[in-house]
Amino acid sequence: MYYTDTTSFFQYTSPDGEEGYPGTESVTVTYSISENNELRLDYSGTTDQETILNLVNHSYFNLAGEGSGTINNHQLQIEADFYTPLTKNLEPTGEILTVKNTPFDFTFITGIGDRIDTDHDQLTIGKGYDHNFVLRHPMHRLDLVATVIEPLSGRKMEIFTTMPGLQLYTANWIKNIKGKEDHLYQEREAFCLETQNFPDVINQSHFPSPILTPNNVYKHSTIYKFSIH
Repeated sequence: MYYTDTTSFFQYTSPDGEEGYPGTESVTVTYSISENNELRLDYSGTTDQETILNLVNHSYFNLAGEGSGTINNHQLQIEADFYTPLTKNLEPTGEILTVKNTPFDFTFITGIGDRIDTDHDQLTIGKGYDHNFVLRHPMHRLDLVATVIEPLSGRKMEIFTTMPGLQLYTANWIKNIKGKEDHLYQEREAFCLETQNFPDVINQSHFPSPILTPNNVYKHSTIYKFSIH
C-alpha cells in the first residue's frame, strides 16, 4: 500500500531542440512512500519526434547518517556479472567486461572501501567507483538489483528497478559540498546507486536502445526499500 498523502508528482516539458535533443518531450516522475518503508519512483515520458530519453535519479546516500564520514564500511551487493569500463575521459569504451576476479565483483556482499584503492586502471581513471553495472534481470521487470548495509547502525537499503543498468558512484570528486547542518561533505562520504540505461548508449549499438518514438511511452520504476538488518 502506498500512501496518497505522501505522493508527489513532478512534470517537465522539454521543447524541441533543448540541449540539442529533437522533439518536444513531456516527462513525469511520481514519488510515493509505502507502509513498508519503500520510496518508489515511477517515470514516464512521451515525445512528438524520435529522440533519446534516459532519466536517472542522482541521490546521494550515507546510511550511517548525516555528517558521519566515509562510506567505505558500507556493505554492498549488486546483482551483476558484468560492467562497462571507461576511457580516460570517463566515457564508456563500448566493452562489456566480467566482474570476476576484479574489484568490481559485488556479486557477494563486500565493503565498498575494501578494494576501492586497488591498483586497477578503471579505479585510477574514476578515482574510485563511477561505473555502470550490467544487471542480470530482464529489462522492464521490477526486481531486486542491489543491497546496501551499514553495519554499525544496521540500516539496510534494497534497490528494485525495471532498468538494465546501475551506476555506482562513490563521490570521488566531492569536496566541501555543504549539506545538512552546514556539514561540508568530502569525497567518499556518500554513494549513489543510479538505475538507468547504459551511459553513451546512443553511440554503442550493442547497448539497450535509448530511442523513444512518438507512438511509444517511456516508462520505468525504481524502489528504495529501507529496513534494519
